[in-house]
Amino acid sequence: MNRRTFVAAAGSLLASSDAVPAIEQSNPEKPHIPHTSIHRIKADGLSIFYREAGQQDAPVVLLLHGFPISSFMYRELIPRLADKYRVLAPDLPGFGFTEVPAQRNYRYSFDALANTMRIFTDALHLQRYALYVFDYGAPTGFRLAMARPDRVTAIISQNGNAYEQGLGDAWAPIQRYWREPTTENRETVRKALSPDGLRWQYTVGVPNPEIIAPEGYTLDAAMIARPGNMEIQLDLFLDYANNVKLYPASLQ
Repeated sequence: MNRRTFVAAAGSLLASSDAVPAIEQSNPEKPHIPHTSIHRIKADGLSIFYREAGQQDAPVVLLLHGFPISSFMYRELIPRLADKYRVLAPDLPGFGFTEVPAQRNYRYSFDALANTMRIFTDALHLQRYALYVFDYGAPTGFRLAMARPDRVTAIISQNGNAYEQGLGDAWAPIQRYWREPTTENRETVRKALSPDGLRWQYTVGVPNPEIIAPEGYTLDAAMIARPGNMEIQLDLFLDYANNVKLYPASLQ
C-alpha cells in the first residue's frame, strides 16, 4: 500500500458517518469533542500559523505535515488526540498559512524548516513533546530529534521515509533532477505540481477515487498557485537529496 492509499483509507475511516454512532453506543453520555483553535506566533522572523487543541498541561504531541498539504491534513486527527494530549500542528514555511516576509530572505531547505520548527517550539516554551511526522514532516522532525533528543518523548512516523529503498519509481524524475539540476529537469518536476498532478497524489492506487473529498487537493493547488510558491516547492524537491544523505544518521 503506498502512502496516498494509506492516507485515503485512514481519511475515509475518520470521516465515516458510522464513527459517531459507534462512539455514542459505547458511551451512554455524549462524547466531548475538543475544540481546535487556530493561532499565529512570531518565530524565526516568520508568522507561523498553527492549530491547537487539548489542555495546556497535558503531554504535548507535535504534528508535522507532509507535501503538498499543511496542518489541514490533521483536522480530523487533532480532536481525537486532544482528550489526552495537548496537540500542536504548525504549517511549515512554504505551506498553508504560515507567512514568510520577503525581507526575511528565507532559504527553503529542510535544514531551514527544522531550524524554524526548533525556534517555534522554543517560542511556545515546549520542553518535552512527542513527534508525529508524515512525509516532509519526517526529515524535518528527524532533524529536530537529532538536535534535541532529550526533548523528544516518542516519534510516530507515517510514511516518514529514512532509507533509500523507500524511494519508489515515482521518485525517478526527482532523482534525475538531483543528479542534473538543469532547467529541463526542473520543468519536468514542475508538471507534477499541476492541479491534475496534485489530485493524482491523493487518488493514485485508490480503488474508489470518489471517496476522496476534493477539499484537500483543491486547497493544495490554490496554495501552490500563489506567487513564488511553485519555485519554493521545486527548491525543496532539489534539497530533498540532502535528506537521503542523512539517512544513516537518522537511523542511529
